[in-house]
Amino acid sequence: MLIAVLVLGTGCPEQAAPKQDQQVIATVNGEVVSRADFEKELSRELQGLEGQPSRTPEQIEPYKQALLDTMVTRAVLLQTAQKAGVTVSPEEIDRRVLALASEYPAESFDAALNQGQLSKDELQRNTKNQLIIERLFQEQVYNRVGVTEEAIRRYYDEHADEFQEPEQVHAQQIVVKGLDDAKKLQQQLWAGKKFTDLARRYSLTPDAKVGGDLGFFARGVMPPQFDEVVFKLAPGSVSEVVSTDYGFHLFKVIEKKPGRKKELPEVRSEIEQKLLAELREKGQAEYVKAVKEKAEVKVNDTVLLAVTGRPNAVKQTEP
Repeated sequence: MLIAVLVLGTGCPEQAAPKQDQQVIATVNGEVVSRADFEKELSRELQGLEGQPSRTPEQIEPYKQALLDTMVTRAVLLQTAQKAGVTVSPEEIDRRVLALASEYPAESFDAALNQGQLSKDELQRNTKNQLIIERLFQEQVYNRVGVTEEAIRRYYDEHADEFQEPEQVHAQQIVVKGLDDAKKLQQQLWAGKKFTDLARRYSLTPDAKVGGDLGFFARGVMPPQFDEVVFKLAPGSVSEVVSTDYGFHLFKVIEKKPGRKKELPEVRSEIEQKLLAELREKGQAEYVKAVKEKAEVKVNDTVLLAVTGRPNAVKQTEP
């Protein structure tokens, strides 16, 4: 959930490195990732895995390394954004927080924050950082990539199977409990009664309200007994009585659509969005790698090794 993402980002680098190296996990271009912040975030992450067996230091190590990478990456991106003059307004931050809160029932949002040991000030700060990084990617990566018409056409030609539309049938049904009831309805249909009217009056399924209309469906969507009957019927035809676990059915086929390959104009937007997402993801990964390679990152391996992930394992020193 988004709260988990925001919680993970609480430990932001501080400007001035403390003199006590034992309180420093790493420095990123001179900015500090403090041990206290790192411990706090690791504790939160491990708390989210509650219900699982206690982990040994060796088992916790991958979580520590992943968190360190996350915090270093975030620090580098925020520094890059600052140099590029990327900012967000208080209104944008408030809108994002409100959108996040709206995903929760009344009062449960505060409970979720408390459970994650996240204050509203931290939430605001993390939201700001997240928005800044999103805008940095938009300006430095997303605005610089685009999908050509040639690429769209090539994808369409090379992935024909993705655009195959199977044969579909539009059918109605009447479902009753007894075989005798079904046969009586069948006789009424032979006598000229309308299928829709009989379905509304006698069918036991929810679709009776719409005259038993099942809409269009392809093979495999409905139970096998349905497919065996309706795909053999001609449009306008009514089936014999069909027995299933649901009862006794009568089907009427309204229309059939043959299988076909969708035309490029029908799927052009879908292909474009797919290719654009891939280009953005690739561009973002390359951008992050490039800015991290230029950064000076120093990790205090001794202190990192001593981190346990237990709450209050480290006391923050007074400033």
